[in-house]
Order: sequence, then structure tokens, then C-alpha cells
Amino acid sequence: MLRFTPILLAILYALVMYHFSAWRTAKTLDSQSTPLADPSLNALLNRMAKALDLPRIRVHIYEIAPVNGLAAPDGRIFITRGFYDRYRNGEVTGEEIASVIAHELGHVALGHSRRRMIDFSGQNALRTAMAMVLSRFLPGIGVFIANTLTSLLAARLSRSDEYEADAYAAALLTKSGIGTAPQKSLFHKLDALTQSGRGAAPAWLMSHPKTAERIAAIETLERKWDTALR
Repeated sequence: MLRFTPILLAILYALVMYHFSAWRTAKTLDSQSTPLADPSLNALLNRMAKALDLPRIRVHIYEIAPVNGLAAPDGRIFITRGFYDRYRNGEVTGEEIASVIAHELGHVALGHSRRRMIDFSGQNALRTAMAMVLSRFLPGIGVFIANTLTSLLAARLSRSDEYEADAYAAALLTKSGIGTAPQKSLFHKLDALTQSGRGAAPAWLMSHPKTAERIAAIETLERKWDTALR
């Protein structure tokens, strides 16, 4: 029985972390967000809502400075105040903001946002169990190995989700008449907007694919769609 103790502790830890993380995320977003009330952006959102046969798409502004968009586990969509300010300053267009929202809608529709919360808890549990086991055989470096392996797994899963959400967004933007050009142009701006280009980790450790690879994947989809329409 004792040999299974680390695994049982890890499972219990995962359950506690999942519920705590979900509660903390919802509370933080509730207290630090306001509904998006921008007529130009809402007009673009209405076009996407029509393409999805929805009455409307609700988006909130998350009052933090970093440039980002996110989909909460409960399905709500947010763009950060920092991103919205870049739009207001003319650094990004309304169509580019719409492409971010379409991407986050993809995470919701494909179940990524809820699964990520579960994955986060599971990764922490896996890290804890591996650290306990490896530390018995490799004192001093067992924790380091456990952290490295779980980080690699998390990055691989996250990059896969990003490609899928990109594809969903490309299809939605095309169907709504906005097109994929804003989606691709924003990718070129993101490194500068987020200052992620400096000292960036290798692509296989990053949670997001490289810009060129994301654009190439969208262009591959466009060629497939063009061929299908001929």
C-alpha cells in the first residue's frame, strides 16, 4: 500500500488544486473585468455571431496591462486592458482584435479552456508524484527532472491547442467576411506587442508555436479551402 501513497497523494492534490484554481480564476475575473462596449468592435462581433448563428458574442475587458486574450473555464471571453489600449492607440486594428476573440472562441468551442484547468491540476499532480518517486533514486536532481518533463508535456499540449484554435478562428473569420489577413498580420505584431521575442525559449519549450509556423498552417488551410471550392 505504501508504494501507492505518492500516486494517491498526487490525485488528491490534483482534485484540490482544480477546484481551488477554478474558484480563484472566476473570482479574479469577476472583480477585475468590465463588459466590452465599443461600437466598432461590437459590429465585428455581431458579424461573427451571425456566422455562428448566435444572438450575440459577449466579451469582457480584463483590467490588466499585459497584451493578451483569454477564454475562462466557464466559457467567457476576455481581452486585456493592455490589448484594448493598443487598439485605441491604433497599434492594432479592430479586425485584428476580432481575430483574437475568434481564437479564444475556438478554445471554448473545442473544450480547451476547461481542459486546460484540468490539465494544470493534472500536471501539478504528475510533477508531485514524479518528484517523490525520482527523488528516492536521484536525490538532489529528481525534482529538477520531474519539473523539466512536465514542462515539456505542458508545452506540447498547449501548442496543439493553439493550432486548433487558430484553425477555428480562420474558418470563423472567413465565414463572417472578415478574412484571415488580420489574423496573420496580428501574428507579425505579437512579438513586439508582448516583447516575447527577447530571449525567447526554443520553440519546443514555448506554449505557443512560432509565428511563421502559425501563419503557414493557416495558409495551408486556405489552399485546401480554395481547392474544395473549385
